[in-house]
Amino acid sequence: MDLADSVRQYWDADAATYDRSPDHGVATPTERAAWSAALVRLLPPPPSRVLDVGAGTGFLSLTAARLGYQLTAVDLSPGMLGYLRAAAEREELPIEIIEGGAEQPPPGPFDAVIERHLLWTLPDPAAALSAWRQAAPRGRLVLFEGLWGMADPIEHLRQQAREGWRRLRGEPDHHHGKYDAELVAELPLASGVHPDRLIRMVEQSGWGPAWFERLRDVEWAQLLSLPATARLLGVAPRLAISAGALTRA
Repeated sequence: MDLADSVRQYWDADAATYDRSPDHGVATPTERAAWSAALVRLLPPPPSRVLDVGAGTGFLSLTAARLGYQLTAVDLSPGMLGYLRAAAEREELPIEIIEGGAEQPPPGPFDAVIERHLLWTLPDPAAALSAWRQAAPRGRLVLFEGLWGMADPIEHLRQQAREGWRRLRGEPDHHHGKYDAELVAELPLASGVHPDRLIRMVEQSGWGPAWFERLRDVEWAQLLSLPATARLLGVAPRLAISAGALTRA
C-alpha cells in the first residue's frame, strides 16, 4: 500500500465521526458567523471561484458556498466527500466535488485557494503550495491553520491540559485513531509547525508576501460555546496566513 492509499484509508475511516469534534465544525450561530466574517474579509468578493483543497466533510466549502462563492472541493477521501455531498444536497448548494490529491488540483483558473488543517497531512507541502499557485496564478491563498503539537512548548502544555479535561468529561476524541508511525515519518509537518515556517513556505512557492493574523473572533466564539469550567483552559489558537491578490482574476 502506498502513502496516498494509507492516508485515504485513514480519512475514510475517520469520516463517520469527524464532525463530532467541536474543533472540526461549529456548535453555535456565533461561531458560524465568525467564520463567515473571516472568509468574507480574507477572500475576493463573491461570486469568486474558490478551490477548497483537502475539503473533507466540507466545513469551509459549505460556509463559503452559503456566502455566494463558486466552490470546487477536492479531497483524497471519498468517505469524507460523501458527507460533504450529502450536506450540499440538503442545502441545495452547487458545489463541484472532485476526488483527488491536493498536490494535483484541477486546472482552474481560480480566484482563490483555501485549506484548513491540511498541510500536515501532505508528504510535500511546498510542492502542493506551488501547484495551488498554478491553479490560481493571479488569485488569493488563504491557509487556516493552528498552533499545535510541538510547534510551541507553552501551547503544547495548554493543549495537554485541554485534552486531559476532555477525557475527564468523557468527551469523544477528535479522531477515530492515530496515524501509524511509518506514515507519520513520511509527513514533515506531522508533529506541528510554527507559523514562521509556513510563511516562508508560502513566500517561496510563488505567492509573494504573506499576511498573518490570529482569528480571535473565531476563538472567542468557540470559547463562548464551552462550559464555564472549560473556558479557563482556553481554546487552540486559530491562525490565517494569506497571500496573493484580493481581486477576482
